[in-house]
Amino acid sequence: MEELRTARLRLRAWTTSAADLARLTDIYSREEVSRWLGGPPKVSPEELVARWALVHDLDQRFGCRAIELPDGSVAGTVLFKPLPNGVGEVEVGWHLHPDSWGHGYATEAAAAVIEQGFEAGLPEVYAVVRPGNEASLAVCRRLGMAPLGRFRRWYDVELEAFRLMAPAVVE
Repeated sequence: MEELRTARLRLRAWTTSAADLARLTDIYSREEVSRWLGGPPKVSPEELVARWALVHDLDQRFGCRAIELPDGSVAGTVLFKPLPNGVGEVEVGWHLHPDSWGHGYATEAAAAVIEQGFEAGLPEVYAVVRPGNEASLAVCRRLGMAPLGRFRRWYDVELEAFRLMAPAVVE
């Protein structure tokens, strides 16, 4: 997976290095993170990395990347992948360690993968957020995403859905 860079971030593939696996374990074992995801992952960190690599291998436009800070530490994950049970809808998402909340990393990382998706020809991108997750709802608003209401369509749980349309191409 090609890495992306923003003004402050390096978005790269997660690896099975000891440091990456430890950070994944730390992020996803925290109740303040996993409560918004429906609980901690039911697979090991190594299996998460393998699943995320497969998402990219199946379609180069997609991937789940580590959000790396200039000091080399990892703030969390930015996801860009097809929504389950969807008909071509693509989801952007973010899962950050609490020590990285409040710095704009989620917005910056999400904007970068959305831009790459639009450049690859995607017409729209969705985000789905558990009701009450005010921080993620704010990220959706900062990204300029339009609220669509609550749906159970993709993850069989009621979620706030947002959509961002690709900018119109003027020729």
